[in-house]
Amino acid sequence: MNIKARNKNFIDRDKINALIDTKEPSTSQINEILNRALKLKGLNLNDVATLLRVEDTTAIHNIMEAAKNVKEEIYGKRLVLFAPIYTGNVCVNNCLYCSFRRDNKLIKRKILTMQEIARETAALLRQGHKRVLLICGENNRNGTDYMVEAIRTTYGVKENGGRDYIRRINVELAPMEYADFARLKAEKIGTYVCFQETYDPIAYKFFHPAGTPKADYEYRLTVMDRAMQGGIDDVGIGALLGLTDYRFEVLSMIEHANHLEDAFGCGPHTVSVPRMEPAIGAPAAENVPCPVSDNDFKKLVAIIRIALPYTGIILSTRENDIMRNELIKYGVSQISAASRTNPGAYAEEEEGTGSQFSLGDHRSLAQVIDTLVDEGYVPSFCTGCYRKGRVGHDFMDLAKPGLIKQYCLPNALFTFEEYLQDFADEALQKKGNELINNMIADMEQEHLKIKVADNISQIADGKRDIYF
Repeated sequence: MNIKARNKNFIDRDKINALIDTKEPSTSQINEILNRALKLKGLNLNDVATLLRVEDTTAIHNIMEAAKNVKEEIYGKRLVLFAPIYTGNVCVNNCLYCSFRRDNKLIKRKILTMQEIARETAALLRQGHKRVLLICGENNRNGTDYMVEAIRTTYGVKENGGRDYIRRINVELAPMEYADFARLKAEKIGTYVCFQETYDPIAYKFFHPAGTPKADYEYRLTVMDRAMQGGIDDVGIGALLGLTDYRFEVLSMIEHANHLEDAFGCGPHTVSVPRMEPAIGAPAAENVPCPVSDNDFKKLVAIIRIALPYTGIILSTRENDIMRNELIKYGVSQISAASRTNPGAYAEEEEGTGSQFSLGDHRSLAQVIDTLVDEGYVPSFCTGCYRKGRVGHDFMDLAKPGLIKQYCLPNALFTFEEYLQDFADEALQKKGNELINNMIADMEQEHLKIKVADNISQIADGKRDIYF
């Protein structure tokens, strides 16, 4: 079946723009939508469009409170942490918003060797990371063969006498064909991530003046269809907010999620919401075409949470710590921590090797975790669902009736206890273990309490990598 031909028209530009250009909804309309959202069944495109038109501050507050309730009901007080490994900044594309663009002469180019990737991985493991995202510029030197080797290298690194190793690798790579996705699947990747950048085909053409196949809007738009046909269970979508009207991008992501649900019976595992930040040598990033205000950003995250309640929302270190700490409450379920966006920067930063964009949150992993604990959140490095095969349809079948909780919180507690034992100072150990004990005490099922407490004790005694 020709997937590209079958699915190329699921973004209807005129329809989406028509949904944006109508009047602000009444209080009764907003309340009716939010009441339905609290049933955890998601929202349709018209509902999302209605909420995106809201400007009243009281109504926006109500949207965010609804998102907070949905977030706590489904995800509880846990937050997944990861770090990106940039394997190269050499790129054939000329995207106007990215420092890696081929015409940018202001940065030093570098593609990591396998030895350098191993050093980056080891540096992250020594911080306490267990989940990474492999990402790179697009060129013929780091194609599928290179990435397969990079995945094997990353999985193969061991620290702390062999006890510490990467347990999940997600990848953010350029669109590819079915056979390439099958190869990635065979290497045991987690989620395949690819941002559309902008879903507006006219804007897309302007911001991508050169680069093959990046300049091909439809080829990029249909990449998740090829990924899922190629055997990838979990995919992650996203848009770079600031290129066009944020309302258009949010509605398009909802349409993309609906399309995947209709075509494959399973929507995206994650949605990412990066806002444009300054990037050296990238004209669009230095003068953002359609800036997204902080208030609009908070609103759109909350709307995505209630529209796609079982889809993870990822927030990167583009945002500062204040914004990230706030949005964790209203929808974000995964964040990167202690990120660097220039290749080789974790182990030994090379002077002049440019980063992809400016960072907003410069905290260490330890500092991020310390703040989360103070706010009552469990930092999670969990990979249990992926390694137990609870992915794709199987994950959603457990998530929608609320059954996934019996795995997620215990596994989060286990990985957090590992971090406390191996990396935390005395003060963090004390308040971290107090948080763990409180979480166990609040569990409703007595047999689960006993089992979780027993596993926590085993981890304290030196056992590692326990998961349900």
